[in-house]
Amino acid sequence: MSLGDVPSRRARSLPFLRPLTRHARIPVRAFEEASARAGGELVRLNMGPLRPYLVTHPDHVQHILKNNQPNYVRSGMFWDPLAPLLGQGILSDGEGWAASRKILQPVFTARYVNSLTERMAQIIDALIDATVVPGRRTNVAELISTLIHPTIVRLFLGATISDADINRLAPAYDTGVTARSIRLLLPFVPQRFPLPGDRAFRRAVRTIDEVVYPRIDNARARGDEEVDLVSRLVSARRHEPGADKLIRDDMVAIHGAATETSVTALSWVWPVLAAHPDVAAKVYAEVERVVGGGPVTVAHLPELTYLKMFVDELVRLYPPGWILPRTAAGNDLIDGIEVPAGSTMVLSPYLTHRLPDFWDRPLDFDPERFAPGNDRSRHRYAYFPFAAGPHVCLGPHLFMMEALLLIAGILCRFRPAPDTPGPTAPRLASTLRPSRGLSMTLVLAEGR
Repeated sequence: MSLGDVPSRRARSLPFLRPLTRHARIPVRAFEEASARAGGELVRLNMGPLRPYLVTHPDHVQHILKNNQPNYVRSGMFWDPLAPLLGQGILSDGEGWAASRKILQPVFTARYVNSLTERMAQIIDALIDATVVPGRRTNVAELISTLIHPTIVRLFLGATISDADINRLAPAYDTGVTARSIRLLLPFVPQRFPLPGDRAFRRAVRTIDEVVYPRIDNARARGDEEVDLVSRLVSARRHEPGADKLIRDDMVAIHGAATETSVTALSWVWPVLAAHPDVAAKVYAEVERVVGGGPVTVAHLPELTYLKMFVDELVRLYPPGWILPRTAAGNDLIDGIEVPAGSTMVLSPYLTHRLPDFWDRPLDFDPERFAPGNDRSRHRYAYFPFAAGPHVCLGPHLFMMEALLLIAGILCRFRPAPDTPGPTAPRLASTLRPSRGLSMTLVLAEGR
């Protein structure tokens, strides 16, 4: 809709620099305050040189991610600082995105993921046995990364990749998504002006490229002997100019999304269990009843119903992709408010998932919200932990399989004892991560 179709008005502006300064250690809190003041209204955040629109109401989310999706592109804030890492494949827009999605979509269908689940279960089970030392203090994010990264790499990037290369990829991805966090809040600073984290980010990208490009060469030399993600991409793009860069971009985006989303979300499991003993007791009881002493198999997954509800609620309150900026390619009108071309639109599942108009007791952790049938009256765009519309994430089913296997795989053997007292706060990154230093001790479950 053009600005001239109906009478329009300008969005209300909220001061944002001072709240951001006040919450410098936990910037997400400044966004929470702005969302509460907006009350679902489309508002502008006054950040000095930048005045993005804050989008929280599900109707407005639906307009941007579905109804008028072609007008809102993935560029500008958030996307530009990460462009050297993510490239121009499945996480871009236009023809590059469409071509990549056509190639990759078959790899992430429920049927194909289900065919990999038994192998996934075996890999995770072996990694838990090899990694977890009962009674030893463990950094939560490092443990989950140690379990997730090799699993995804083995499943999608081929079985021949070395452990040394896997061990290089995990910290490089971690640095890639966190090192430039300051540019999330200072997107008006030109890329040519250095900011803290830029040098580490460039090193991380070089490391990833040093691992990924040889995988492409290896897959091309093999021909079609193996059918993994790299082989599929090489085969699909064998006649395209600049194929290696396109394949690299898709490999990095898919691997990064599959691992970073899972590591981030599953790092929240343990402080949430500690903070909600009644919920934890139900999770433990179900795992004990369904899985017993393990190992977890594909046959167990359909019976882990409460655990699935737990994971759904986990990504409601702590969605890994907490912020989803878009840039308006042309003029638009949203709920009577002018949106000029070039405007930055800040969508946030984290904030929309906490709107009291759409969620009863929104800050309470309650898995029963996701009991079968409880979503019938919910606005479709009140819950979008994996984005929505044409650009919806390809991997929610993969994530859920990973989550059930990993959580049940740990809990059928151990019980977590948190070493970090008090509530866990989110820290600023391109994904919603728990505060640094979160640790726990895993002790043998009773009877093990």
